[in-house]
Amino acid sequence: MTAFLGTGWKFPIRVNGRGSLDYVTGDALIEQAILLILSTPPGSRVMQAEFGCGIHDYVFASNTANMRALVASAVERSLTRWEPRIDVLRVDARTSADAEHVLLIHVDYRIRANNAFHNLVYPFFINEGEG
Repeated sequence: MTAFLGTGWKFPIRVNGRGSLDYVTGDALIEQAILLILSTPPGSRVMQAEFGCGIHDYVFASNTANMRALVASAVERSLTRWEPRIDVLRVDARTSADAEHVLLIHVDYRIRANNAFHNLVYPFFINEGEG
């Protein structure tokens, strides 16, 4: 099953103690791909300007129910477009209990190759200039 899901560089890319790069496979590779999509603002890649997720447009937005719905929608659209190995089941953006300037983006997904269910929580910081 690992061969079907693929093998790729571990992020962040760096040279290990043996002088080579570290790799990840299977479920971990898909999780890293999701994190890469969510952390890349569209327009930041020269050769693929549309790649990424538009949540970065909301960094200084007010933490309202409407904004959280827009963030969840942007995440769902981006993952559906850029990660074909998964089915996005649910995306929910909630304010962190510890800090109102942090959104916790909960992503529930299923890996198509083996029907395994996974979830991921991505912390997204809004109003970074405050406090």
